[in-house]
Amino acid sequence: MSSNIFITGFSGTGKTTVGRLVARRLGWGYADTDDEIVAASGRPIDAIFRYDGEPRFRQLESESLSRVCQGDRQVVSTGGGIVTDERNRRLMEGAGVIVCLEATPETIYQRLADQGSGPEGAAARPMLDDADPLGRIVVLKSERQPSYALAHWTVHTDGLSPEDAAEEVVMAWTTLSKRRAARTPADQNDLAATVRTSTGEYPIWVGWGTLGEVGQRVREVLSPGAAYVITDEGARRHARRVQVSLEAADIPAHMFIVPQGETSKSLEMAGHLYGWLAGRRAERGHLILAVGGGVVGDLAGYVAATFLRSVSFGQVPTTLLGMMDSSIGGKTGLDLPQGKNLVGAFFQPRFVLSDVEALQTLPQRELTSGWAEAIKHGLILDEDLLRTFEQEGAAIASLDQEIGTDVIRRSAAIKADVVSRDERDDMGVRVLLNYGHTIGHAIEAATGYGRYLHGEAVSIGMVGAAMISNSMGMLSAEGVDRQRAVLEAFDLPISFSGVDLAAISEAMTVDKKMVGGAISWVLLEEPGRAVTRNDVLPDTVQDALRALQQ
Repeated sequence: MSSNIFITGFSGTGKTTVGRLVARRLGWGYADTDDEIVAASGRPIDAIFRYDGEPRFRQLESESLSRVCQGDRQVVSTGGGIVTDERNRRLMEGAGVIVCLEATPETIYQRLADQGSGPEGAAARPMLDDADPLGRIVVLKSERQPSYALAHWTVHTDGLSPEDAAEEVVMAWTTLSKRRAARTPADQNDLAATVRTSTGEYPIWVGWGTLGEVGQRVREVLSPGAAYVITDEGARRHARRVQVSLEAADIPAHMFIVPQGETSKSLEMAGHLYGWLAGRRAERGHLILAVGGGVVGDLAGYVAATFLRSVSFGQVPTTLLGMMDSSIGGKTGLDLPQGKNLVGAFFQPRFVLSDVEALQTLPQRELTSGWAEAIKHGLILDEDLLRTFEQEGAAIASLDQEIGTDVIRRSAAIKADVVSRDERDDMGVRVLLNYGHTIGHAIEAATGYGRYLHGEAVSIGMVGAAMISNSMGMLSAEGVDRQRAVLEAFDLPISFSGVDLAAISEAMTVDKKMVGGAISWVLLEEPGRAVTRNDVLPDTVQDALRALQQ
């Protein structure tokens, strides 16, 4: 790991002062990207903005960051908007750790006001040169918050002196260094990622032909007295192999088979499972293991979270959607007649093991549906992954062993990284994974969860979200067309027919992402860069829905 600490955060959070203190404590060098820009261009920052515009400044900022990243054992204070560019964030992640300094808008306003009263005045703090400076801070900070939340560590500075904040940053560096040094050696080629949460860490294994190793892998992470395999008819064959593997590892294993389909995600079915577990005298030290797709994982996970106030839980997804998305992150849930996943709990599994070979038994439609989530990951966070789908589409669609496994592993790692940064979906990062889901979930609900598979509905929803992004002046028309083209290349639907628009609109009113009566929409600024917006007008949404309707 390169020895650099990048201090990010909004203006007024103390990046320069704290950064210099941290450098002094560690005996490291210090750099400031704004100072680097001034030195390279020979002009102050405000002059670059005034005469060349923000795009030129951002270009100079990226160039200065690239130069700084060549160094080692440095503390680097960065500009407030530097992390909004995915390429800048990747540069910093590759050269060290990112620590974000946080503060409330009110604290930031007061600090900037105090600084603005100095000899340089408002010229040094142009944000204050506004009719409503606090309102401007709130809006701009809200737009950048998802990017700030991707830092490796966050220090809230409101009640801290600069010295206290510097001490917190040094502690963060020490802790992160120990974590990285303690990581398991990469002797398992199928370890896609390690999810780190408040309740501990767990591995995500993605390999080929690994179902027979489940018993051995379970023994690596826990020692259950018994296991309870929950599956459905579609995954019965795979579940039987898992059961045999568990018993070969001296773990008694019992199996419960639920009906296939979304209707099994119900309170009634959960009740049946509670009764079965009680009849088997299940204990908290035992293991509940989901073998199947998202429905089985959500149902088994919720039962594990609530039976005996929690029983250890593992995921063995056998669908593409399950491997890349639903099995990772601890979101469990049941459906109500009013909407999908309205009952649930955050409950992290102890491990996730995905055997890509198992996908060969999937019906083609289900396999195709699953690719929607991986494409989504590329659209919102990783343009390189999106390009892989564009360039290697035929090999991916045919489930080539090498390329298919690699793409699934990369997609699972993206999800694992997001979950590690925003475990409970309250930091503004994990919500980005809901791109396309607001309209997609509404379509599923309006059609009774029977006409469209989840990935198909999300595909349509992503097209709608792209249209809204374009209407909001964010995503270009070329970006909309690019998204539509990659979805069509994988035979995913980009429109719907025979669905009542009023029913879709009604379903969106119970969306879990509602905040203050408004939907928090996940939209695209460009491929690989998603943001959240809660100012989308109803007419804009209705225009998009009508455009989606054949």
